[in-house]
Amino acid sequence: MQVLKDLLVSSPKKIVITTHQKPDADALGSSLALYNYLKKYHHHITVVTPTDYPQFLFWMPGNNCVINYEENDYNRNYADKAIEAADIIFCLDFSSWERLKKVSNSVKNAKATRVLIDHHLDPTVEADHKMWYPLAAATCELIFDFICQMGDKHLIDIEIGECIYSGIMTDTGSFRFPSTSKKIHLIIADLIEIGVDNSKIHRMIYDNNSQEKLRFLGFVLNQKLHVIDNMNTAYIAISKEELAMFNSQTGDTEGLVNYALSIEGVIFAVIIIEREDAIKMSFRSSGDFKANEFASLHFEGGGHKNAAGGKSNTSYKETLEKFLNILPSYQQMLNAEYQSQPNLIPC
Repeated sequence: MQVLKDLLVSSPKKIVITTHQKPDADALGSSLALYNYLKKYHHHITVVTPTDYPQFLFWMPGNNCVINYEENDYNRNYADKAIEAADIIFCLDFSSWERLKKVSNSVKNAKATRVLIDHHLDPTVEADHKMWYPLAAATCELIFDFICQMGDKHLIDIEIGECIYSGIMTDTGSFRFPSTSKKIHLIIADLIEIGVDNSKIHRMIYDNNSQEKLRFLGFVLNQKLHVIDNMNTAYIAISKEELAMFNSQTGDTEGLVNYALSIEGVIFAVIIIEREDAIKMSFRSSGDFKANEFASLHFEGGGHKNAAGGKSNTSYKETLEKFLNILPSYQQMLNAEYQSQPNLIPC
């Protein structure tokens, strides 16, 4: 850390901050928290996202400076030049190059010093400096730690704090997931003490829905949610035609899988979404059933024990059939996990 600290405080640098495709509140929040912090040292900073992200995150301080790489040729050229010229590149909230999509080659081939700050399992991203801690609740937690380790906790202001709060709040499921530790509550207390409005942030992220999004949610819960009682599993499968029916935007499917997991007696929840480039999947579980292992073994994925992602390059129909054919081999394990959780109500 001392080497990196000396590098950052000695003189202004050209810095690029990037994160994973379709960034969520933790990815964007950690990026913009770091951006707002590093501005205080008068660095020249470029924040690059591989793709677009949900409109309900546009309010975050610094959002107007973000370069969406895939938006147009100008953005791509600007980002590539910034990456090529960078002294330091911060890689936030991703553990594999694949998650950078078309930005990955530029970042991998850059001559800059690379810094990885992340909480996902088994990182394969090569970096000169790593702040990797898989037990962290969010990458925003690690950004808070990073600023403190730099000796600059006093520089965390409301703008930085709002970004950090957003990532921690969403990645802990509004502080209800097991990753919500005493430390998390102490960080949040510090942020509220400096003036971060927790109610405002919750409202901006969760109470900022379009009519189409809510009608889409109603359709999904009524028509697309399936429960397999004898396997303690629920799943949602959505085709690209169904997305188009409701003019679905980036972020509209975020959190849907959690509705499936919230059903009484459900241990394992899956959402399958047909996109233009591939079939995207999210997995959630409770207790000791390892969603990340299921994703890794069968759907080129991974993540945290109880929250993981995956993909399929076959058709929508074939992906759903594959999932349903695999699931029975896990029935005994799922039933046993259900039996081990006495507070659950039977299906």
